[in-house]
Amino acid sequence: DKPWLPDVIPGGTPQNPMGARALTLDRDELAIHGTNAPNSIGRFASYGCIRMHNRDIIDLYQRVSVGTAVLVTR
Repeated sequence: DKPWLPDVIPGGTPQNPMGARALTLDRDELAIHGTNAPNSIGRFASYGCIRMHNRDIIDLYQRVSVGTAVLVTR
């Protein structure tokens, strides 16, 4: 929905809408990720993804490994 963005934006760069890190879920359809727009956290702004502050996703990223079970509740 943002045709002005390039196909690939290096992770962690200020222009990357997925912020500093991303943990992909469900065949790469959803993710837990940071954001370059922290005011969007907690709002319906991410096509179902879970947005976190970059400092928090960096911490989480270091704590989990591939295959870690994720339970999302409301």
